[in-house]
Amino acid sequence: MASKVLGFVDAQGEGQYGIEGYFDKYLSGKERLIKKRFTLFGTLKTITPLKGADFVLTIDKNLQQKAEELLNKATEKFGVDGGQIIVVNPNTGKILALADLPFYDPNLFYKYPLFTFKNNAIQSLYEPGSTFKPITMASAINEGKVNGDTTYIDKGFVKIGGYTIYNFERKVWGKRTMTEVLEKSINTGAIYAETLLGDDLFLKYLEKFGIFEKTGIELEGEIFSENKELKKGYTVNFKTASFGQGIELTPLILLKAFTAIANGGNLMKLSIIDEIREGDQVTKIKPEIIRKNVISKETSKEITKMLVSVVENGFGRGARIPGYYIAGKTGTSQIPYSALGIPKKGYSDYTWQSFIGYFPAFDPQFLILVKLDNSKTKSAQYSAGVLFKEMAKFIIDYYNIPPDY
Repeated sequence: MASKVLGFVDAQGEGQYGIEGYFDKYLSGKERLIKKRFTLFGTLKTITPLKGADFVLTIDKNLQQKAEELLNKATEKFGVDGGQIIVVNPNTGKILALADLPFYDPNLFYKYPLFTFKNNAIQSLYEPGSTFKPITMASAINEGKVNGDTTYIDKGFVKIGGYTIYNFERKVWGKRTMTEVLEKSINTGAIYAETLLGDDLFLKYLEKFGIFEKTGIELEGEIFSENKELKKGYTVNFKTASFGQGIELTPLILLKAFTAIANGGNLMKLSIIDEIREGDQVTKIKPEIIRKNVISKETSKEITKMLVSVVENGFGRGARIPGYYIAGKTGTSQIPYSALGIPKKGYSDYTWQSFIGYFPAFDPQFLILVKLDNSKTKSAQYSAGVLFKEMAKFIIDYYNIPPDY
């Protein structure tokens, strides 16, 4: 359990991957000179080993076990090639579960190929698809450009120079509100909100949400993308990024951004360490705000109401749990050939399917991301949304969370 979090100690006694790799020198300890003692025979040196520090994780083993169980289930039910389920407290940034498929036994690390050890939650980039739309929408709301009731006319496509961008399955929705844009996951609606916001301001909000920087998680090998292609300033790239295509990040970076949406506007540092014990000294790791007021509390409430409507009335209905208000969003995005290791431009027929949500929606304590690689289902509402519901229901029962209504 939690193999991608823990890592392992290799045959040379060195920590590799995860916590073992990140904190190797602190976990392993070292020898040090304790004191000098003077005698008739000169100075004697007493060398005693310094015991390594102990790290207490934020992981709840029961949530971790359930997350891994659900991912194993996804391989059988949806035929996925991989995936992640991550649970975070959006108010503190503490990670309660971090499961990444495939799993391995750290005690038998030498039996596995190298790619097995890669933690895709922090070491693989992906395009988030429509789970990114709430970030675009929250940015536009925060600048007073739109609200949940703002309407526009959808023609099914938008032309940008020589490019034509379509809705999923080329549907035409007609007159719709911004709430319905999220409910029905309408690409042109996200483009409309981004256009009102403006490309330069959109880019600034992405920076405020921490899209172009690491989370700082205490695990070895975290990566991020500067999204250089997006920053070249081509209009079409900003329009596709508004609905999560053509912009890349790690699953953990998306979760970090959503802490600000869920908790009232503060971008939280994600952490997997609860306390550090060194002898008699215990150091508690306190929650850390990376950036205050990314959006206002009013914007947070507005986007939360819209995301609740997604689960109650929209494509997120598969995640609905009677009696509880859940704010959530589905996302299905095509996988570029380059991400599959194929030297070819454009996008394949393979998909990333995901669902991100938080609850209780108006006093959120749990933020969950479910991401599945190449599910055989049509879209995320039939795969990631189903697993989200199971994970959320387990948490509700486990913590005995009272219903909202």
